[in-house]
Amino acid sequence: MDIDKAKIDKFAEMAQAIDKRIANLYENASAIPPMPDILPDALLELAMVSQKMHYAMEELYHQNEQLVHTQNILETERQHYQELFEEAPFGYLVTDIEGKIQQANNTVVRLFNIDKRLLVSKLMINFVALEERQHFRNFLRQLSEPNKSQELVIRLQKRSKGFFDASLIVVVARDNQGKPQTLRWLLRDITKYRQAELARDYDFGSDRPTHRYSKGEIVPLNPQIIWYVRKGAIKLTTVCETSEEMLVGLAVQGMVFGSHMTSLYTYQATALVDAELVSIHLLEITASPLLSHIILPKINQRLKQTESFLAIFGCRKIKDRLYLILQLLKQEVGEKVAQGTRLSIRLTHEDFANACSTSRVTITRLMSKLKQQGKICFDDKKHLILRNID
Repeated sequence: MDIDKAKIDKFAEMAQAIDKRIANLYENASAIPPMPDILPDALLELAMVSQKMHYAMEELYHQNEQLVHTQNILETERQHYQELFEEAPFGYLVTDIEGKIQQANNTVVRLFNIDKRLLVSKLMINFVALEERQHFRNFLRQLSEPNKSQELVIRLQKRSKGFFDASLIVVVARDNQGKPQTLRWLLRDITKYRQAELARDYDFGSDRPTHRYSKGEIVPLNPQIIWYVRKGAIKLTTVCETSEEMLVGLAVQGMVFGSHMTSLYTYQATALVDAELVSIHLLEITASPLLSHIILPKINQRLKQTESFLAIFGCRKIKDRLYLILQLLKQEVGEKVAQGTRLSIRLTHEDFANACSTSRVTITRLMSKLKQQGKICFDDKKHLILRNID
């Protein structure tokens, strides 16, 4: 039962007791000898007071019902905003001015990988990487302007000893006298964004020697080395059972290749055009999370391309193989021009024959037919242009 309603009920009981007392007085007044005129007037006045008490009681009941309704609305709103706070996509924290945690939502709990009961009352600096704690202390000291957000990008530590890059946006909350009371923090995990940013800015050739290979030159392969193509294009081939060369990959600018990425016994890399390569040792990739983050998608890209070549080899008809090879090249090395899509590297009919596992004569015949149909043409530098290859 609501406390206010309990008080009203008590008041109603008192009013009812007074009513009974007045009724008894009326009965006694009629039974005794006549009294002075003042007694009936007094009893009448008491009855009026009792009636006013009943009116007041009814009004109190009405006001209490409205209060209970308002409280229910406020409680629903409170629960709604509590859920928004707890399940927000970003972390929210409330600390005192020293950085001691008073409140934290579920996102913060997940980021720090710690039970909320253990999180509250801890100092935020405990979750800051050791090398950045002095920077965090300096940041706290400089917080002064009320209602103005300030941002700090810092490395934070999880309870499981893992780290993540975080953006902390904080606002100082003050009391009516302008005295700082609490700090309100917005916490975001920006690890992926920073890695992507670093990857965009990463220059493989900034601190590594560049290896140059002329057109037709074979690139040496080492199981412990991955090559990164800074410029040009590299043809990757193997030898099939008939001792014929077979194209299994094409590494162009921004791609990687190496014998570590294949289980083929015979694997050869040949420069299709003049190329510039950078070598990366496997131990470097293992030791550097950033380098691993950059290299892994490139390896995945190469493997997908290899699978595409293997799928093409499964086609029975030579013309279908050629058509699919052209579509793959359009995707890998195509660039838009007025006539269609121009292949940025030049492949000979022999290269296409190797890719399609057929003879050069057959490729020449199929190319002539595609040209007659208006599906391909050549620019003044003999680069193949695909016009209606979809």
